Amino acid sequence: MTTDEPAISRRKADHLDVAASGRAEAVRSTMLEHVHLVHQALPELSVAEIELTTTLVGQRLAAPLVITGMTGGTAEAAQINRDLARAAAARGIALGLGSQRPMAEHPELISTYQVRAVAPDVILFGNVGAVQAKAMGAAAVIELAKRIEANAICIHLNTGQELIQEHGDRDFGGLVATIRALVSASPIPVIVKETGCGLSSQAARALLGAGVTTVDVAGAGGTSWVAVEAVRAADGSAAAVLGTELWDWGLPTAVSVVACARAGLATIASGGLRTGYDVARAIALGATAGGMAVPMLRAQRAGGEAAVLEAIDRVIEAVRAVCLLTGSRTPRDLQRAPRHLGSALATFLADLELAEVR
Repeated sequence: MTTDEPAISRRKADHLDVAASGRAEAVRSTMLEHVHLVHQALPELSVAEIELTTTLVGQRLAAPLVITGMTGGTAEAAQINRDLARAAAARGIALGLGSQRPMAEHPELISTYQVRAVAPDVILFGNVGAVQAKAMGAAAVIELAKRIEANAICIHLNTGQELIQEHGDRDFGGLVATIRALVSASPIPVIVKETGCGLSSQAARALLGAGVTTVDVAGAGGTSWVAVEAVRAADGSAAAVLGTELWDWGLPTAVSVVACARAGLATIASGGLRTGYDVARAIALGATAGGMAVPMLRAQRAGGEAAVLEAIDRVIEAVRAVCLLTGSRTPRDLQRAPRHLGSALATFLADLELAEVR
């Protein structure tokens, strides 16, 4: 990264390096390990009968998997996005891009987000922060999505990260109204996503009221973006201290999936999913699809597009295997498969239900 490149590009490069390194992983888990699926010794199915096709934001996915938004705005990001796009298109899954804020502030960076030339058929999600969407207005957000030919717009919520980031946003008022206006104006679907702290049932209801139908929970238990900013902060600084203190802040992914699925939202389960088994357990909790970022980033860095294809195939085959082992012909059947929730997750969910009653 050269000194004449925008500061926001240098920050995005830092984000990639920290996330890929594993230095900002949450200490506590996603709680998906507490989802125990019941083995069916007589599934009465063949592997060939398993049908993983899934519909998400009106798009047909060959499997219930999304490579969730990571990057853009740097030279490295351009290659990463193109490799991910080619792999996603080849396997019929969706790809989310990283925040388009660098592109909005520095139009010369648009090429780092443009992947249609190499993957014309990829199912593509744009990405803008809710605070930036409020400042820009719906028309400008929609224009950003058009410029990359996105199939949907992700609006990301990252309050925790911003509080730790130097010169980060501090005013988070008016975001529901901003989302409502965008949903009303947008010709393509709007997905609202968190960035590592999860979505509560209260947030789910607010988003439903704003007209949102699809969310990406991005729960706690994987890469913590609070931790990313703590790692980036100067040693001993107030940001580093606060970020370390709040390192594990957020709702575990499993809890957030249940909250959003129960609210009636189509739910992408991301935040610490590392295997196809994780994706399958999230679907069993009600998710429409699983989302992965860091595993795909690490694969790309290790071996480019070919390694990403291998990583995607491993995930899909594991989901297919779990479907067979639970007697589930489709992901929708897997949502209804018998399961047992471990006491830690069951108690967490029960406590939240009691809080709702109060």
